[in-house]
Amino acid sequence: MGWWQVNADTLAGSRFVVSPLAEATASLFSLERRTATHPGERAWLEAHLPAYRERLAADPGLGELVRAALGDRTRWIADFLTPTPTGEGDSSSGDFAEELARIREIPDATARAHLTVSFGGPLPARLLRPGRFPDRMADLLEWVWTRAVLPRWPRIRTVIEADVVARTAQLSQGGWAEALNGMRPGMRWLGESRLQVNIHDYPPREISGARLLFVPVTPRQGWVSWDAADRYAVVYPCSGVLAEADRAAAVPEPLGRLLGPGRAAVLMLLAAPKSTSQLVTLTGQGLGSVGRHLRVLLDAGLVRRRRTGRSVLYFRTAAGEVLVEARRDG
Repeated sequence: MGWWQVNADTLAGSRFVVSPLAEATASLFSLERRTATHPGERAWLEAHLPAYRERLAADPGLGELVRAALGDRTRWIADFLTPTPTGEGDSSSGDFAEELARIREIPDATARAHLTVSFGGPLPARLLRPGRFPDRMADLLEWVWTRAVLPRWPRIRTVIEADVVARTAQLSQGGWAEALNGMRPGMRWLGESRLQVNIHDYPPREISGARLLFVPVTPRQGWVSWDAADRYAVVYPCSGVLAEADRAAAVPEPLGRLLGPGRAAVLMLLAAPKSTSQLVTLTGQGLGSVGRHLRVLLDAGLVRRRRTGRSVLYFRTAAGEVLVEARRDG
């Protein structure tokens, strides 16, 4: 298994960051591997997969390059494709163009060396076509971003910010082990300052004193990356989804009698943090009605709110959790 040695100072200085490039790269994974884990993601895949196939067909050899870069044979992503976010500025922001420029700046010889590792051996002649490897992959990522990610980026960012709020709550309630366990498949806190980041048989890395970043993305994809020895990142699938299947489950009848069905539906949805606009969409209730329900729930101590970036997110308190579970069981 792969694990990192992490000291207390590194954990204390770690932070969550938003990376548009990581979101685009994770979306590329989903398009290439045709993976979808919920109805919303399946609808997105069905909408964009035909154009993605056309995009690959228009550039001979690009499909093979993508499969080599994503580690189709080795399960190791070419390092040049996943630059570690800088973590500079507001954690709720990120500039796709600036991040993409870091890929274009990589020397072609470096990218070729990375591809040799991710491909699992010398690159076949069919991959050695005109054009720099970094530019060809950057062009494709820019296409994915523009066509498949940017149109829904405000909604994606809200889901990502909601995940950060939820992870922060886990951290405050259960410590780092609670927040890190299960963040991505194969990741868990081992104790003795050791963080298992995957199940692969890689040598351990000493990262004490480095900057550690956690980067949520909405597709069910993830990876780790590092720049030299001073900045490491864990990219992980966030807990919220963009699915219409996230609509409110049936409200338990006792809870509906106690709070009223509309207010109970709002409380049911707040197991994961959500914005007012998300609640309006998911419940089908008007903005005024949702706002009034939230005020009552806030006054009763059943939910809390937190501003993150441009959004105000609401989530259940411990009292709200107890009420939902009691009324569900009742």
